[in-house]
Amino acid sequence: MNKEQIIEAVADTLVRAGSTFSQDKILAYRRAMEQEGSEQAHWVMEQILQNAEAAEKNRSPLCDDTGIPHLLLDVGPDRALTGELLADIQEGVAVGLRRLPGRPMGIMGGDLQRIDQSGGLSPDSGAVLSAPLQVRRTEEDVLRLHILMQGGGPAIRGRTYRVYHKHSVSAVVDEIVKWATEGVGMLGCSPCTLAIGIGRSQYEAASLMEQAQVDGRYDAPSQLEREITERVNRSNIGALGLHGDVSVIGTFLKVGPQRASGVRVVCLRPCCCFEPRLASVEL
Repeated sequence: MNKEQIIEAVADTLVRAGSTFSQDKILAYRRAMEQEGSEQAHWVMEQILQNAEAAEKNRSPLCDDTGIPHLLLDVGPDRALTGELLADIQEGVAVGLRRLPGRPMGIMGGDLQRIDQSGGLSPDSGAVLSAPLQVRRTEEDVLRLHILMQGGGPAIRGRTYRVYHKHSVSAVVDEIVKWATEGVGMLGCSPCTLAIGIGRSQYEAASLMEQAQVDGRYDAPSQLEREITERVNRSNIGALGLHGDVSVIGTFLKVGPQRASGVRVVCLRPCCCFEPRLASVEL
């Protein structure tokens, strides 16, 4: 691809990420509706699917919190990653945010002004900068970009902290279920998808949590993912907190390398009913 083609491909991918449900997510919602005994919660999930259908048809945002772009790049063994390519990707992100359109929520000013928001908001949707890019190696002969649009609510209700494993997987899972139940209960925008990373540091755990959203599948959960989903669903939080059988439609868990110590660092994101908002493209 040349420069213009890369920018256009990235922009289109960002719009798709912000406006479409994957097919396995649609099917996950339909399975959840079959399991849901609450008439109110069932109605909420119907509205979520109707919203997703309208958003995809109109190529409009799934939610008014259009999200912060988080980028992950898979690089094959014979593919090159250059500074010029990174600049083209960032330009494509800005074009996509204006086209979606993204909510204009880029804070202006220096460090102090950005912290207290005294610098005001830029009116340009394209001024919403993406989070730091993640790069990982793949054996495939590809250069594949994944774009996640991450909203503010799940970030507020998420948690990254250490867990004493006590040489027991159950001890770690019990703590995850506790965090998830608390987070989903306060989130409001449920049913949600739980994204979890377990690593050796806060950075690694958070990176794995993002990768879990990229790699996760609703139709092929692992034993641990299924267990966490089932246990949190016993909480009776339900869609929009209205109580019901389905509070979580799926769990995406990624476990990285671990160090010889008494703790595991866990990053949990209770993704809202519209997340993960994900789309991918080969460049």
